[in-house]
Amino acid sequence: MSIESIPKFTGPAAELWAAIPADAKKQLLSNVWCGKCRHEVTISNFTGAVKGGDLLLVGSCSECRGDVARLVEVN
Repeated sequence: MSIESIPKFTGPAAELWAAIPADAKKQLLSNVWCGKCRHEVTISNFTGAVKGGDLLLVGSCSECRGDVARLVEVN
């Protein structure tokens, strides 16, 4: 999945995601904790929504396909 594509994001989440530089997006997506694998992994097949003013990415672990999430705090 391309980092530049916006799969299944809510409108506000898409706006927040679009404001993040490409290199930062890559780092955010490749630094997600997986509870099953017990180390950092890359999130895949993710969606995005705004929760409490922050961007929440929810998807699958690229290794075990378990559920993972990444919260991106917004100032």
